[in-house]
Amino acid sequence: MSYLPRMNNRIDGFSVIQGFHRRYWDGMVADLWNVDCAPEAGGYYVGSDPRLFAVLDAQFGADGDFSMAELGTVPLTACQRRAISFIPAGMEMRTEMRGIRFLRHLDLHFDIDGLTRRFGEDLPPQTLEEPRFLCDEARLLALADLIAAECAAPDPLHGLYGDGLTLALLIDVLKIGAIVERQRSKLAAWQLRKATEFIEEHCLRAIRLDELAALTGLSPSHFSHAFKASTGLPPHRWQMKVRMVRVKEFLRRRDMSLTAVAAETGFADPAHFARVFRRQVGVSPSIWRKANLD
Repeated sequence: MSYLPRMNNRIDGFSVIQGFHRRYWDGMVADLWNVDCAPEAGGYYVGSDPRLFAVLDAQFGADGDFSMAELGTVPLTACQRRAISFIPAGMEMRTEMRGIRFLRHLDLHFDIDGLTRRFGEDLPPQTLEEPRFLCDEARLLALADLIAAECAAPDPLHGLYGDGLTLALLIDVLKIGAIVERQRSKLAAWQLRKATEFIEEHCLRAIRLDELAALTGLSPSHFSHAFKASTGLPPHRWQMKVRMVRVKEFLRRRDMSLTAVAAETGFADPAHFARVFRRQVGVSPSIWRKANLD
């Protein structure tokens, strides 16, 4: 089921025109609004999820004014200009408009659980708790225009397009920095020995990560990071390296067909065996066998 934004609002003086457009991406919802505004329009908004609010176009007279503010704070004026604001979850906002005739704006809602899943530790929780108002850098507005165009497109592109644009806009507005490679602790000598010996013994079958982690008394995530820090390879790639050693031993046996080798070494079928072998070794099993039997 698609993620749905949860908003509580009370608004007055707005009439939606030219339709309303909504797009769903991975843990995100984009709403594109074109609205006519009464002489004095406004409202109250509070959402259970963080969102980006982007003003893309506004038509107003000389006395036109659009302000917004968190309840109990000084209003931000000049909100009718093209700009993007990040509004944290639970922040109660009010808006007031005077002399604004038309407003085109984009609302991007984000599921916090989805963001945490995608960014992990690279998204500190406090990042989503700090509002950012009236960001108007050219690249941010260019991204917002592209997202709006995709929302309104009669034939939308692949979901990864809108998904990528929206994540890029959020990353830029929140100034989420580049991933810093963390120093991972290695396995103790006894842990590495138990894990590699187990892989040696069972390399011809699928080995679950939790099996290896249980041998070392670590969580699967901790074990995976520590194993890679110790060997330079994640556990599944280490197993495949060991498996290829066993495969080559079978290939050196003249009495075994390639089909028999594939079956003995745990591959689903000869075609799967050939694909994996070529990817790991660089040549097909038959070419490798010919070169190593002559």
